[in-house]
Amino acid sequence: MVRGVSLFLAWAPLFGASLDLSRAVVAVRSGADVSAAEKTAAVVLVEEVQKRTGIRLPVVTGPPPADRAAIVFEKSGAVQAEGFRIATEGAVIRIGSADGRGALYGAGHLLRQLDWEPGRLALASPVNVATAPYSRIRGHQLGYRSTANSWDAWTVAQFEQYIRELALFGINSVENIPFQDERPDPLMKVPRREMNRAMAEICMRYGLDYWVWTPADVDLSNTAKRSALLKKFDELFKDLPTLTGVFVPGGDPGDNPPELVLPLLEDIARRLAPVHPKARVWLSLQGFDGEKAEQVYRYLDRQTPAWFGGIVAGPSSPPIPETRRRLPRNVGLRLYPDLTHNKISQYEVPNWDQAYALTLGREAVNPRPYEYAAIHNRYAAMSDGFLSYSDGVHDDVNKNIWSALAWDPSRDVRDILIEYCRVFFGPAVAEQAADGLLALERNWRGPLIANGAVEAALGMWAALEQRSPRLAGNWRWQMCLLRANYDAYVRRRLIQDSKLEEEANAILAGAGTRGAASAMLAASQVLNRAVEQPAGAALRSRIVELCEQLFQSIGLQTSVPKYHASGAERGAVLDFIDNPLNNRWWLEDEFAKVKSMGSEEAKVRRLREIARWENPGPGSFYDDIGNESKSPHVVRGAGEDSDPLFWWWDQGKSRARLSWQVTLWPKEVVYEGLDSGASYAVRTTGYGQALLRIDGERITPAVDGKEMAEYKEFIVPAKHLGDGKLVLTWDRATGEESLNWRRRSRLAEVWLLKR
Repeated sequence: MVRGVSLFLAWAPLFGASLDLSRAVVAVRSGADVSAAEKTAAVVLVEEVQKRTGIRLPVVTGPPPADRAAIVFEKSGAVQAEGFRIATEGAVIRIGSADGRGALYGAGHLLRQLDWEPGRLALASPVNVATAPYSRIRGHQLGYRSTANSWDAWTVAQFEQYIRELALFGINSVENIPFQDERPDPLMKVPRREMNRAMAEICMRYGLDYWVWTPADVDLSNTAKRSALLKKFDELFKDLPTLTGVFVPGGDPGDNPPELVLPLLEDIARRLAPVHPKARVWLSLQGFDGEKAEQVYRYLDRQTPAWFGGIVAGPSSPPIPETRRRLPRNVGLRLYPDLTHNKISQYEVPNWDQAYALTLGREAVNPRPYEYAAIHNRYAAMSDGFLSYSDGVHDDVNKNIWSALAWDPSRDVRDILIEYCRVFFGPAVAEQAADGLLALERNWRGPLIANGAVEAALGMWAALEQRSPRLAGNWRWQMCLLRANYDAYVRRRLIQDSKLEEEANAILAGAGTRGAASAMLAASQVLNRAVEQPAGAALRSRIVELCEQLFQSIGLQTSVPKYHASGAERGAVLDFIDNPLNNRWWLEDEFAKVKSMGSEEAKVRRLREIARWENPGPGSFYDDIGNESKSPHVVRGAGEDSDPLFWWWDQGKSRARLSWQVTLWPKEVVYEGLDSGASYAVRTTGYGQALLRIDGERITPAVDGKEMAEYKEFIVPAKHLGDGKLVLTWDRATGEESLNWRRRSRLAEVWLLKR
């Protein structure tokens, strides 16, 4: 048996047989060597089968009756740690494992293969599979704190069920957040200290490792604050019945240098050792620049303390390949992948339409199976495994993709999704639902107006909903329906809003004929049709209904005022459902400014400028750099660093022009077929510096606006126009290394204007 590879020595479809398990018994071992996890494995199998079929499989200790089909848990020395072997012998299914975890994972594997419906339970047989996990650390952060968008509303029983379901796909670790973010939370049913202990006890029963994420978000040079933080650790360590790892992020949150963080880790370790001697302390380099990271590397070059578990690579950490290369080989490297965010994140959604960024935002329901599978497999060999960053159940598909691939990176993504859907939706709809999840991922790729597959995805999920009324209360099902309806609603609104803005601009362009006041009134009436006659009203009603169902079923907080989401960017999609997907808000503000101008001539001139913003006239060109549907001349780079940045202003309710709310440094902007005898100028908007090169030559701006709404202008030297082609590139801004990323230069729009 090879670690991380499942060896299927015989597989049922070849023979077409089916083993009826509706009257089967579950046989378990007795004796002092039977662990809590092995006992739990049998409980999980029996209870999960009963939930799905209504059949309660009886449990016997010792050999099963000879006249009954049986599922037998047994000890096996032929499998590796955490691994298992499942084999059928006639009507007997044997789950052999070397330890309790292996028994639990064997039960999970069997549940993923069972053919079931209410009143029926079967398994395609014969089966002979042996497998063990590829990665040593496999888990997810389930931080019980106000920031979370769902599980701060959970009971202990809900946490146990979710941990159980994650274990079905092979996790061996759970990470809690025991004392960061102390805001009052009206949704919490259990005090945090009590939940900390409860989650540790659940992990003990299931044989899972229990970790904690404990940032140093105080000034460590302040002795009183440092002492108060260490007292929290003292209390926590004494409270917990088990503890495997203590993860202290270097930053995010926290802003302390290594010379203060490393001594803190040593003090934490001294307090940890007497209570949990096998636990280790881990550190991330989040927020550490090159020199600060080097300080940590040099510390580890000199010594690797016994208490030190390793380095964690998370958002804003140095690149993973660089970290692995620089670390001593005996120092562990654990990944902390952000599976939960769509923008302003470690792994931005590639080619995301701005309409989604404005409405679904940072923490929407976000199945991204193929994308996250590629990211997992890109870095898995460089690490000892992962504990993901998550703030709710909206990323449940992503969690299970990572869990399954951490067990076996060679697995096919669609096959994993089919197993996911078999377990949670049922075999009857598993393949179609798996394809529906893939369709939701494709909904987010590229310009939304051009993506007619969004309507097809809605039709697919609507048909599945009609076929499966029994799944109406299933929260995973509800999340899929929410996304299918929301995506289609956004697209219909985007189509309507885009047409309305075009119509309004045509009216403004004629302001010289009809008068400025009349043009603004008529344009406003056109734009307000989106409010008076909204597209997709029925879809909106369904979205509101599904958000209510999800709050009731799983505590998903899709609104700040209605469902107590901790912040607008924390999955509050209901609060942005009516945000304009054109520049209506900006135009309303501009009209107010125009009305205050002194002369009719000035008013008309400004209205014409607004009308022609994206259509500068024959021979001239416009690109909204971060908007793929409005940037035909932009050449984008490859990889994660080439994604646009969607800005979050005014809690997501910014009235700024939409083109300023998404920025990108393109690989290049290319124009061809230009008039070689004409004069041209490049105009840009953005923030800070824009170090432009034209055909490789650095150009000094004739106009050098620094703020987002101000122009920069560059005269194009005639010598570059001889071949009718221009290539624009930008050097990276200088002197900004120490600035927060929010204050660094950025590029929003580019015009090439024919004079």
